[in-house]
Amino acid sequence: MRTNHEKELAVSAAAQSGSNAKFIAITAIFVALTFVFTAFVNIRLPIAANGGLVHLGNIPLFIGAIIFGKKTGAIAGAVGMGLFDLMGGWSLWAPFTFVIVGLMGFVVGKITEKQEHQKFVWYAVAILAACGIKIVGYYIAEGIIYGNWIAPVTSIPGNLVQIGIAAVITLAIVGRLRKAAAVTGLIRTDD
Repeated sequence: MRTNHEKELAVSAAAQSGSNAKFIAITAIFVALTFVFTAFVNIRLPIAANGGLVHLGNIPLFIGAIIFGKKTGAIAGAVGMGLFDLMGGWSLWAPFTFVIVGLMGFVVGKITEKQEHQKFVWYAVAILAACGIKIVGYYIAEGIIYGNWIAPVTSIPGNLVQIGIAAVITLAIVGRLRKAAAVTGLIRTDD
């Protein structure tokens, strides 16, 4: 016969296992969405000195970070966009992308994880912070890769357009998606 304490421990272990499985499944979905939206919904920019790419991969990255938190955001960004770089002919950029975009996802999730920060204005602040990380991070990365600290300036407009488009789309839908995730039991809210 099991004691009550042993039964409580077994229930707790089962709940933790289910929680881990849910985290892995949700995060894997956002890694895949980030990869697909980066790889297949993009435009190469002719204005950047060293090429450039505007893609919609930041949309699932931001949504995943806002709804499911900093870990999901960091992993979705780092792995999803890092894989795109490795598989899409941008291999030299992959280590930088892994760090920069992983940090973007982490920061967006960190800013919006508090209950009082689960509002439109905080979502916008989080995306603005991610924009700053992207601009500074890729400026430094491009300067290191090409050994030129002037040319990376031409990449800034593309990065602004990319984050701007992602911000508009994300901010328009993330509130409703967050409510849907709460209704279906994917997340807990105190609302």
